[in-house]
Amino acid sequence: MRLVLNPNRMSSPKGQCFQLRFNLSFWGLFLAVLFTVLPGRGAVSTLQPPREYRLRFYHTHTNERLEVVYRRGDAYLPAALARLDYFLRDHRTGDVHHFDPRLFDLLHDLTESLKDAGGEIDVICGYRTRWSNEFLRTRSAHTGVALHSLHMQAEAIDIRLPGVPTSDLRDAALRLRRGGVGYYSASNFVHVDVGRVRRW
Repeated sequence: MRLVLNPNRMSSPKGQCFQLRFNLSFWGLFLAVLFTVLPGRGAVSTLQPPREYRLRFYHTHTNERLEVVYRRGDAYLPAALARLDYFLRDHRTGDVHHFDPRLFDLLHDLTESLKDAGGEIDVICGYRTRWSNEFLRTRSAHTGVALHSLHMQAEAIDIRLPGVPTSDLRDAALRLRRGGVGYYSASNFVHVDVGRVRRW
């Protein structure tokens, strides 16, 4: 590309110098834009895809399995959350409740802290209806089922990690300080929730 301001000026050494500088500036700008938009070049190549948050489950009562990416970066994926809600339904009644996604973040960070990221989580209990909660609570005087259990609000889950002692799982959950932690050594599972920080 040439910019001609004055034919007489262009024929002079000064004019030729101006034209050369203009041509170099234009091609420098053109190449900078080209390398930016080309795939794998320039600024575009520095953009990293958002981190994926993945969980794997086995439900001990329904024998179902689920592997799901429920979050990318800061964005929760509605379809994935709906699959999790159904998977963690009350297995006695079939009722489904929307889970607090912070619980899934807690599980993700919990398994990661135990160097078991991507490992399968055994689910003992997810959501419980009021009926199921009362059924369990009155079945025995020593069930440990709370009258106002956070399972009924889909903010709690009872789990174990195959190959990880439940005492280690309990200790890791306590270190996170992200909610309640209950330890049931006789039944070999740990309760975690996103309520206030407490332990039993």
